[in-house]
Parts: sequence; structure tokens; C-alpha cells
Amino acid sequence: MFVYTVKRGLLFLPMLVGVTVVAFALIQLVPGDPVGILLGDSATPEQIALMRYELGLDQPLLVQFTTYVTNLLHGDLGNSIFMKEPVLSLILERLPATLELAFGAILVSVLIGVPLGVVAAMRQGGLVDFLVLVFAQLGVALTVFWLAILLMYVFAVELNWLPAINRGVPLVVAMKALLLEGRLGPLADSLSHLILPSIAMGLQGAAMICRLVRASMLEVLGSHFVRTARAKGVRERRVVWRHALSNALLPVVTVIGLQFGNLLSGAVLVEGIFGWPGLGQLTVGAISQRDFPLVQGIALSFAVLVGLINLLTDLAYALIDPRIRV
Repeated sequence: MFVYTVKRGLLFLPMLVGVTVVAFALIQLVPGDPVGILLGDSATPEQIALMRYELGLDQPLLVQFTTYVTNLLHGDLGNSIFMKEPVLSLILERLPATLELAFGAILVSVLIGVPLGVVAAMRQGGLVDFLVLVFAQLGVALTVFWLAILLMYVFAVELNWLPAINRGVPLVVAMKALLLEGRLGPLADSLSHLILPSIAMGLQGAAMICRLVRASMLEVLGSHFVRTARAKGVRERRVVWRHALSNALLPVVTVIGLQFGNLLSGAVLVEGIFGWPGLGQLTVGAISQRDFPLVQGIALSFAVLVGLINLLTDLAYALIDPRIRV
């Protein structure tokens, strides 16, 4: 396992190099002069020259890239032009909210998708199977934007069951309050704000996982070791939920890793709708204000996060299925 981990880690390094080059090229690929675009038509040549000097754009391209990489190695992503704060600080401040939302969406996907997929496989060809497949088709077809608006209107506006906007108490703070002080209120507040955006982001993934689990379960249930277990008199519930499901879940691990990248991109939309103060909102603000250093830093952070999650997914898959390590 150690050798496999080292191999996968080494494959992560070229990705980091590629991401660094792409992040650096963001400013270089902007049509025209990025400083002129940033300052607008009313800027004087002196103002443009000063901004180019502050951003280091007056240097040769190779010098700019060398400086950029050197700063990255020291944990310096530059400073936000409009917020006048270090980019890394801004990202670290918003990152927990986005991760909280992403993992909440993954939890929704798994808790809904896996049981429905198993039940559909056990009732293949029946009414339950048909209804689950209809749900899966609808879940894939529905857009995140439409679903978020629908959930907000029904559960926040009409029924007034859940809050519509804002994050509430951060989940980590709420857990500390529960474990150290025995207070349940902060956790209830945190979860109530998390439910709607998590469902909006996670329902499409639940539909995909449902279809995948159903197909995997049908294949596993027809395998030799399942027939042997049944012939030995093992209870059907144990055969399905312990023996068959553990093998059917192998492809789901990969899907969850791939879904994480989609969730990060979907967070840009969902955070804007629900007023969730994460990287998605920060990204929209940085793009609208043409805050190039902040856009660079966020793009680099997203890419590194997705790469790390894919690396962890590969390692998890190897732990579940030892054949992968060979």
C-alpha cells in the first residue's frame, strides 16, 4: 500500500505543475491589456504604468513566471486588488464554508442514492424499480439552479420550515458547542441552514449514484458467491446488505471523487442563490471586479482541491479492493 501511495502521489506532481502554468496564464491570456481592462478607459497612462509595476506585469514573461512560482512555494498568492488583503487569507476564510456545503451534498447523494439503488435492484421490474428509475431520470434532468429556487420557494417561503439564505453557525463551531458545552442549539441552526443548499447540490449526484448502484447490484446479485451464500442458507438481508452491497459500492467510490469537482463548480451558483459565504461567492465577486490575483488564487485552489480529492479517492479504492495495488 505504501508503494502504491507513493506512485499516486508522484502522479499528483505533474498535475500541480500544469495547474500552476494554467493559473499563471490566466492574466496573460486576457485579450488586450489586463491592467487597462481593470482600470477602465478613464485611467491615465501613469496609473496604468503604476498598476503594471505593482502587479509585476512590467517584467519579462519568464521573470514574471519565476516570481510567481517562487511566491507560491512561500505560500504567497499575492494580494487582492480590491479587498487589499492576501489572497491566501481570503481563500482560507471562505474555504470551510464551501467544503461544508460540498460534503453535505455528497452526504445527501450517498444517503439517498445508495438505498434507492439497492431497493430498485431487489425489486427489478416491479413498481418500486420503475419509480426509482423515474426519480433517477428526473434527478439527472433537473438543473441545480431550478431545483435551488424550487426548494427555497417551497420550504423557506411557503412552508417556512427552513431558512432561505446565509450560512448560520459554522458546523465546526456548532460541533464544539455540542461536545464541549452540551449545547444543541448551534448545531440545529447550522444544519437547518445547510439542508436546502446541500439537497440542491446533491440530488443530481444521488440520481447518478442510484442508477450506478442499481446496475452494480444487479450484476453482483447474479454472481457465483451470492448464489453460494444463498445456497448455504444465509439470510437474504445479510446477502444483500453485507455481501452484495460491499462489492457493488466499489464504482461508487470513484463517482464520489469525480462528483466533488462538479460540486465545487456548482457551488458558484448555489452559494449565490442561498447567500452562502463560500468560495463560490468570492469567485463571482472576483470575476465581476476583475480582481485578477484573486481569480488566479481561487482557480489554483479549486484545481488543487480536486486533485487531492481524486488522490484520496484512488487510495480509498485501493484499500477497498486490494487488486488495484497490483
